[in-house]
Amino acid sequence: MITCDIRIARSFLDDSTYITSRTKADLGLQQLQTKTGPGSEWLGWRDLLASPNDAILEEISSLGEKVRSDADVFIVCGIGGSYLGAKAVIDALTPHFGNKGPEIIYTGHHMGGKYLKELVSYLKTPKADGSAKSIYLNVISKSGSTLETALSFRTLREVMEGLYGEAANDRIICTTSASGGILNELIEKKGYRKFIIPDDVGGRFSVLTPVGLIPIAVAGIDIKSLFYGAVAAYNKYEENSEDIVEYAALRNALHEQGKTIDVFASFEPELSSIGGWIQQLLGESEGKEGKGIFPAVASFSTDLHSLGQFIQQGKRSVMETFIIVEDSFCDLEVTEMEGNDDNLNYLAGKSFHEINTKAREGTTEAHQDGNVPIVNISMKSLNAENIGALIYFFELLTGVFVYSLGVNPFNQPGVEDYKKAMYRLLGKEA
Repeated sequence: MITCDIRIARSFLDDSTYITSRTKADLGLQQLQTKTGPGSEWLGWRDLLASPNDAILEEISSLGEKVRSDADVFIVCGIGGSYLGAKAVIDALTPHFGNKGPEIIYTGHHMGGKYLKELVSYLKTPKADGSAKSIYLNVISKSGSTLETALSFRTLREVMEGLYGEAANDRIICTTSASGGILNELIEKKGYRKFIIPDDVGGRFSVLTPVGLIPIAVAGIDIKSLFYGAVAAYNKYEENSEDIVEYAALRNALHEQGKTIDVFASFEPELSSIGGWIQQLLGESEGKEGKGIFPAVASFSTDLHSLGQFIQQGKRSVMETFIIVEDSFCDLEVTEMEGNDDNLNYLAGKSFHEINTKAREGTTEAHQDGNVPIVNISMKSLNAENIGALIYFFELLTGVFVYSLGVNPFNQPGVEDYKKAMYRLLGKEA
């Protein structure tokens, strides 16, 4: 399960400041649980954990096994919450190199023509044995009209039809709204397999719906363990939400004190994409009405050699949240070397996990001395169940914290502003 330690950051606040913010966080939790806050029609991400649908989990698991056994390449075509959650889980729980099963490729998350052109060429290039690649495509969009995703899907649909003819229809999986929208029109016309995004679940909260579960299953991850890890977290926090409320109150108080940046960092490279998912989850939720703490993402110790200087001695607008895995999940140790010509024998016998842990502890000590409030979010081990719990922890935290700011966590009006301007400049009719 997930633990949240705010003690270091709490030491930067006096009691009266924290208590005021605690009252706001308590109200935020109440608004969320009673569905009385703004945007409460978008709380389906909680309902699906309260009443798990084992049938859909089984259906997606079976589909994942089928595609995994046949595909060389599985393309995830989506933007924002339509791919970030899946990528976060897949990167956390699959090997860095030589993973068995299909290569997972992401597209539809930008409009870079070079990337798409090279992807098309790669898909058409035969394997080393001269045979064609077996390709499946999962397009994810509620409306089907999001420009980045729609452009990639148009291009790749043509590629698939060129390679497979009408059989391409059996290799294209659509995850979209129950009705309406461009994708549903194509599904009716082509007969693509369809999975539904619940109407009451927004994109950034959708990783535990077919949006995220299909790619995760194709990657060979046990989605039932992932999902029920989130269910366990839901049940835990329905009984006692103290960790969530304390963390939300802390962020609220630091926000009031002028902290404008929260650096989400991990010393485990496997969790870098978790940071990207958290960034969208919080960024689109809290960044409204001139409020919010900008969610930055860092991978330590790598970024200690770039961002570390600013964090240590720059403008004191920064807080940090460390995502921690307590137990080692790699047995690599430093060996003793005859001659010690690199002067590293002092580390002989130590595991890389132990060295990494000391690097984190040293960083915590230095940054605390540099007046950086630090929160530690920990999981005991790196597995599907704990990642599922981590997902729900941050979803719940987001709702409670953003309500404590007096803001609707579930809309994104600013995103629509860029779209309107872009479509006008491209000449699209209103």
